[in-house]
Amino acid sequence: MERAYTWNDGKRLEITEKTLIMGILNVTPDSFSDGGKWNTAEGAKSHIRDMIDAGADIIDVGAESTRPGGQPLTAEEEIERMKIFLPVVLGESSVPVSVDTYHWKTADYALHAGAHMMNDIWGLQYDHGEMAEVAGCHQVPVVVMHNKADTNYNGDVIEEMKIFFDKSLDIALQAGVKEENIILDPGIGFGKDGNQNMEVLRRLDELVRAFPCPWLLGVSRKRFIGAILDLPAGERDEGTGAAGLWGINKGCSILRVHNVSMAVRMAKVWDALKNCTVI
Repeated sequence: MERAYTWNDGKRLEITEKTLIMGILNVTPDSFSDGGKWNTAEGAKSHIRDMIDAGADIIDVGAESTRPGGQPLTAEEEIERMKIFLPVVLGESSVPVSVDTYHWKTADYALHAGAHMMNDIWGLQYDHGEMAEVAGCHQVPVVVMHNKADTNYNGDVIEEMKIFFDKSLDIALQAGVKEENIILDPGIGFGKDGNQNMEVLRRLDELVRAFPCPWLLGVSRKRFIGAILDLPAGERDEGTGAAGLWGINKGCSILRVHNVSMAVRMAKVWDALKNCTVI
C-alpha cells in the first residue's frame, strides 16, 4: 500500500516497503511513560534532535495525555499548550510533524501553523464531522484510530472494528478527505482490555486485508506488554520491539514508538530479511 506525500515546505514522506518510524513527543506532564520529560522548550528540542538522528521518519507531538485516567483538556487549553511547543517542534524538525489530537480546533490551529499530519485517536468520530472537515480542508494525511468508550463488544471484536472503520471512512470521504490521505490504526490499548488487545494483534492481518489503506501500529510500552513481562512502562522496550515486528509481519507500514533508535534498527533488519536485501 504505497503512498507519497509532499508539503509546501519541502518535506516528503513515502510509504513503501520500508517500515516507517513515528517518534513520540509528549509535551505533557502526565503521560504514562514519559510525562514531564520533554515538556519544556529545550527538552522538546533536544528530544526531537535525538529522535531524528536515530532515524525517525515522523515526529508525533501530543499536548494531552490520553492514558487511562489522564486529565482531559479542552481544545482551548490544548491549543495554549501547543502554542508553546509547536513552533519549537516545527523549527527543529527536518521530518514531517504529526499532531496528536481529537479536538478539531487544535488540529486546525496546528495545521495552519505548519504541521503536516493529523493523528486522531477517535477516528474522526469524536465530534459531528468537524475533524474530518479539517482534514478535508487541509488535505493532509490523517491517522484514523479505532477507539471505544468501554471494552464491551456484542460480537466479534474484529468485525465490530470493521464497522467502526467503515463509518470513519464514510465520514472522511463525505468531508472531502482523499482516500490516499487515510492511514488506519487498530488502537491497541484503547477501548480494549488486555486479552482483546492480544486478539486484535493476532488477527491484525484480517483488518489489513479489509481496507485499502496503510496501517500504523502503536504498541509502545503499552499495559498489555507490561502484563506479559511484569515490568513497568520504562522497561517494556524489548516487548514493544517484539510486538512491532509482529505488526510489520501482519502488514503494518508505520510503528509509533518511544524508543526510536531501537525500533529503527529492528525494522531495518526485518525489512532487509523480508526484501532479500544483498549486503
